[in-house]
Amino acid sequence: MQENFSGLSTEKVNQNTLKIDIASTGDILQMINEEDQKVAVAVQKVLPEIEAVVDEVVRSISQGGRLIYLGAGTSGRLGVLDAVECPPTFSVDPELVVGLIAGGEKAFVKAVEGAEDKEEFGKTDLQEIGLTPNDTVIGIAASGRTPYVIGGLRYARELGANTVALSCNENAKISKEAKHVIEVIVGPEVLTGSTRLKAGTAQKLVLNMISTASMIKLGKAYGNLMVDVNISNFKLEQRAIGMIQSITGVEYETAVATLKKANNEVKPSIVMITLNCDFEEAMSRLEDANGYVRLAIER
Repeated sequence: MQENFSGLSTEKVNQNTLKIDIASTGDILQMINEEDQKVAVAVQKVLPEIEAVVDEVVRSISQGGRLIYLGAGTSGRLGVLDAVECPPTFSVDPELVVGLIAGGEKAFVKAVEGAEDKEEFGKTDLQEIGLTPNDTVIGIAASGRTPYVIGGLRYARELGANTVALSCNENAKISKEAKHVIEVIVGPEVLTGSTRLKAGTAQKLVLNMISTASMIKLGKAYGNLMVDVNISNFKLEQRAIGMIQSITGVEYETAVATLKKANNEVKPSIVMITLNCDFEEAMSRLEDANGYVRLAIER
């Protein structure tokens, strides 16, 4: 059946950029910038919906579930990007936050034609990673009508998993397949239908919020410091040492020595210095505090 895209705001013609093809370089950039400024405002309007999703994600992970992103094209790539950043940033298992893209991993760098048009592919991809009712699946589609995402969300909902639809159109098709709905209405793109622009930026902002806020709620931060960072290179090691110094007030050498005793983990290092205890007691306190450094120190 022929599908009518004319009603989608992401496919409408932007009246502010009708002459962008004959504009100067400076004017082109000005047009793009003016349109981009509308994105944060659009995201602000759906903060209550994002809040509900964050609480759902925290509940999922606390019950042994995962956060799973599902999308095609730019939307899929943004989900994969957010997922792969979680292990180094928050020291979580690589399987805890999963990014699935229509066409598989190869589609991240090169488009796989037609992969997004099959509903069954979304279901199959979720089956292959062993989707469970404890998981939260976030279907991402700027248009809100991608078959791959619809199929995945439908299967997730039937299985009893938590479901979220993230799109940039009102009354999106994927919204009908999810428990939670986030529709960020950014309006027509600078170039008609090029949803890697405002829509892509909006999706990136929302995904940043969901993963970051969820990890903070799971005890992955102390103040605004990433105390669960995975120390995998020199830069991150120096950042970790700096955090320990900032929080505890110790000298550089003490921070280095304690970090070594704490198996290169920042959180127990902070507890060890603050409470003058050994690694085993620090880990025990963190476990009792569900990973929250502040609670481990104050108890």
